[in-house]
Amino acid sequence: MVISSQPYEASVDLASPNRNLAPLSTRLDGEGHLQVGGCRLSDLARCYGTPLYVLDEATLRATCAAYRQALERHYPGPALAIYASKANSSLAITALVASEGLGLDAVSAGELITALEGGMPAERIVLHGNNKSLEELALAAQQGVTVVLDNWRDIELLSALAPGLAEPVRLMLRFTPGIECHTHEYIRTGHLDSKFGFDPDQLETVLRHLAGCSWGRLTGLHAHIGSQIFELQPHRDLAGVMADALQLARSLGHPVSDLNVGGGLGIRYVTSDDPPSIDAWVAAVATAVVEACRTRDLALPRLLCEPGRSLVATAGVTLYTIGSRKEIPGLRTYLSVDGGMSDNPRPITYGSLYTAVLADRPAAEATETVTLAGKHCESGDVLLKDVALPPATSGEVIAVMATGAYNTSMGSNYNRIPRPAAVLVHDGQADLVQRREQPEDLLRYDVLPARLTPVV
Repeated sequence: MVISSQPYEASVDLASPNRNLAPLSTRLDGEGHLQVGGCRLSDLARCYGTPLYVLDEATLRATCAAYRQALERHYPGPALAIYASKANSSLAITALVASEGLGLDAVSAGELITALEGGMPAERIVLHGNNKSLEELALAAQQGVTVVLDNWRDIELLSALAPGLAEPVRLMLRFTPGIECHTHEYIRTGHLDSKFGFDPDQLETVLRHLAGCSWGRLTGLHAHIGSQIFELQPHRDLAGVMADALQLARSLGHPVSDLNVGGGLGIRYVTSDDPPSIDAWVAAVATAVVEACRTRDLALPRLLCEPGRSLVATAGVTLYTIGSRKEIPGLRTYLSVDGGMSDNPRPITYGSLYTAVLADRPAAEATETVTLAGKHCESGDVLLKDVALPPATSGEVIAVMATGAYNTSMGSNYNRIPRPAAVLVHDGQADLVQRREQPEDLLRYDVLPARLTPVV
């Protein structure tokens, strides 16, 4: 394949990968077709079928490096970026993130096992969750994973596990900081009316209680204000709240060395989105933490942050094949694709917007306004509403950008539609990292009682 020397996305910024609409390796080949990672997208569609998740290794490594290097530049103490694996959890992504020196946060036994099997060192893993099971806590404790205490039940269950543990559990305490930010209400977590974390007025009580618990060692504090946030000031405000909590914890004898400010940095889904760069976000957070600790005469903690979307979203592209077309004169034209809300539930859940192009004609003039509809039995199954595209026909491949986060991880089998395959692309090579489900796979866990077995 001939690869153009020019990126398809004119605004590609190697230092700010979360601000790009397309993966960093996106190019037009000599015939004007779209490539990612040196692979022509329409060829990938023919080889692996559609819908297809495509992940660009170069972009994912660049975002990891952007966080790692920004922390080194802007924070004078130790620091670690921890991948929020809820954004997209797989063995391949875990292995790649681990190789870049990052940590990982998990919120279930499934994510935790994936992290361990993918090669993430246990000492760089944290277990979150507002309703952890006894089995999940036991697994984390036995593996030496840091457990984030979210509520009193976590403490009760860990206390019950204590007699069987060889070492005290490494603990981090999550609390709600009471900070509002502008984002969808479903992904806003820092305000007081949240299911996550201890309320601020409980903080001293729980810290005093933990001081008498020999089964655990509190080494960190955690707070998180939300997701897909473009503002920097709420993150600056968080530093002061957390420094106050750090001062309180240390005054009560806890050896707290880690301050985890969560994540939340947004990415660019459409041209009008204007998120801060990773470097600007880290600079704002790091400077605020340093200043908050200095004014309180506190030794600098290790600074932890938990990026998810801003690490993996722009690395992803989803490919679909266009099927039927319905024109309603004077109202709307629908183009239907072979996927939809089961492989990308964000539009129907959050009203999320995306950017799309025809994979083999990305530079063609967009003379039509169409609505890209999914194949599910829901009127609301719409991926993109009123999007400008060149006239498209059945069988063409369309590429939706920035789908690396919360698409595969939030996907479903609605209408008993199998989940897509995923490939990792790099230097002209495509590696299958998740196999496509088949219709018969969906029967694997069904049980048909004998009394209902059809008589042949």
